[in-house]
Amino acid sequence: MSDRDLPLSGIRVLDVATFIAAPYAASILGEFGAQVTKVEQPGGGDPFRRFGTPSGRQDSTLAWLSEARNKRSLTLSLSHPQGAEIFKQLVCDVDVVCENFRPGTMEKWGLGWQDLTAINPSLVMLRVSGYGQSGPYRGRPGFARIAHAFGGLSHLAGMPGETPVTPGSTSLADYMSGLYGAVGVLLALRQRDKTGRGQMVDVALYESVFRVLDELAPAYAKQGTVRGREGAGTANACPHGHFPTQDGKWVAIACTTDKMFERLVKAIGRPELGGDAGYGGQRKRLANRERVDKLVAAWSGSLSQAAIMELCLRFEVPCGPLNTIADIFEDPHIAARGNLATISDADARIGTVVVPSVIPRLSETPGQIDSLGPELGADSEQILKEVLGFDDDQIAALREAGVV
Repeated sequence: MSDRDLPLSGIRVLDVATFIAAPYAASILGEFGAQVTKVEQPGGGDPFRRFGTPSGRQDSTLAWLSEARNKRSLTLSLSHPQGAEIFKQLVCDVDVVCENFRPGTMEKWGLGWQDLTAINPSLVMLRVSGYGQSGPYRGRPGFARIAHAFGGLSHLAGMPGETPVTPGSTSLADYMSGLYGAVGVLLALRQRDKTGRGQMVDVALYESVFRVLDELAPAYAKQGTVRGREGAGTANACPHGHFPTQDGKWVAIACTTDKMFERLVKAIGRPELGGDAGYGGQRKRLANRERVDKLVAAWSGSLSQAAIMELCLRFEVPCGPLNTIADIFEDPHIAARGNLATISDADARIGTVVVPSVIPRLSETPGQIDSLGPELGADSEQILKEVLGFDDDQIAALREAGVV
């Protein structure tokens, strides 16, 4: 499939952001056909290039190769007046700009929303920051871990009475905000189709976290409920958590209804635990959560993970293994769905790299991975010549001045 067949073919994106959130949004757009140019600081580039496991290439980690997929790299100092002027020239001919500097930074360089929309009224500008473009905290620095804390997620994560944790110690807020950012860009482009005018998309890292916290807001507003850490379970269902197996592994079991519990006790071989005489009612199970969980854990701990899975599937009990990444690589469903993509890089130092494949899955125009994260400035000369018409002498002068 050529880029011309993809949903976003013809859309041009300038990604001037660093680290994960807004660049991730740009990567999603690139997977579905947008032409994405990564604008990076000369010399060092995006700090994300040095985050994580080395790739074999001096300027890149494996994280960079995966998350900067399908992008060209242009080095350009936006803080340099000449660099800012070149950026404005590029903005004249693009559809989307993605940035996640601290609010006010782009304005300081003369590249804020008002500056850029005056140049290109049809521009869509995605701005991701820790606390958003407005409000008393707008100037505070923000990272995913801070967003998890401020947005209310970290307070919920961990075992009761113990230190709150970040789920999986991941950059979840960055990826979630990148997803919301990509959705926002698509909505803004759709509106532009109607009116011809672009708009700014403002995403705060903490907001994407806060948006997915179930009933926390209405429950507190109505009843004053402050949910705390519930460990591997939940206050709303039982048994509903993680249970050990005999071979040192774990399974997740979810019984959100009485019918599911009836299936589980049949799988356990103790149907008497269900019904009115047992723990067949959700309220009774919740009132006896510790005992019910111990009964399930005793059963799971007496069998292997594979045996637990076989029984639960036979009796249609929602159950799944707690996979390590090694398990994921060996799973036949992962393979059948194509969730892992093996990409060959032209650089012999890198060879092949396995990365998460493209989602969502479109039936007629699926996204694609054309390239891994580029070398720093790999496309600078080509872009400056083909897009802006610069000649060799002009580019050499820009390099000498530290602009590119």
